Amino acid sequence: MLGPADIRELAAALGVRPTKQRGQNFVIDANTVRRIVRTADVRPTDVVVEVGPGLGSLTLALLEAADRVTAVEIDEVLAAALPATVAARLPERAARFALVHQDALRVTELPGPPPTALVANLPYNVAVPVLLHMLETFPSIERTLVMVQSEVADRLAAAPGSKVYGVPSVKANWYAEVKRAGAIGRSVFWPAPNVDSGLVSLVRRESPPVTTATRKQVFAVVDAAFAQRRKTLRAALAGWAGSAAAAEEALRAAGVSPQARGEALTVEEFARIAEARG
Repeated sequence: MLGPADIRELAAALGVRPTKQRGQNFVIDANTVRRIVRTADVRPTDVVVEVGPGLGSLTLALLEAADRVTAVEIDEVLAAALPATVAARLPERAARFALVHQDALRVTELPGPPPTALVANLPYNVAVPVLLHMLETFPSIERTLVMVQSEVADRLAAAPGSKVYGVPSVKANWYAEVKRAGAIGRSVFWPAPNVDSGLVSLVRRESPPVTTATRKQVFAVVDAAFAQRRKTLRAALAGWAGSAAAAEEALRAAGVSPQARGEALTVEEFARIAEARG
């Protein structure tokens, strides 16, 4: 495990200064790292993918618990240093570690067996796009636990009718059962962020909602509905459907009130609207 002194020492040796641009806040508390691994329900048979491993505090804990770990890191200096950290701290597990030096949003394949779990302290500025990209690209991921800004955690786990229910909530729900899995204070990070963090658990659905519409078609309806979330769906979906009248027709065919708003709909209802438009 890497403690606060280890993290600062490693960072100094590498000349690393955490940057806001990449949303870098390194976890320096070993108990928090253990809690993340425990909450993620990492099993000895798991192949874990970690996004944004940073200096490796969570990576080492994951390697101790899982069968193997693949870390995806965009930062050149951090990516170059991580294999050496693993080899020095956990030599008996080093062969079960792989590093992919790439932007997680562009990753389309990973070395070794397909990942079964995603566990990550996601950079705040790209948390939702990265999460959705990984769930789409790697259908073998059954369980996910991500640490994100508290506000983002609320949005991801929100239920229809909630004020913060929106695009992230619906899209995450297309792939998985989503719930808040705990809160994380600011003091466990270096540098300490000026916002609180939260854990979000996502357990992959056995299959996405049953519909003849494609995921892309369903997500297009979701995007349109929330682009003007104060408007009724008849008005908000006019551009998507070609006219307000066409939107109303699709909504009625889907069994959804044209006067409803996007924040009231489940992912299944969005799928029905997409299907009705064909």
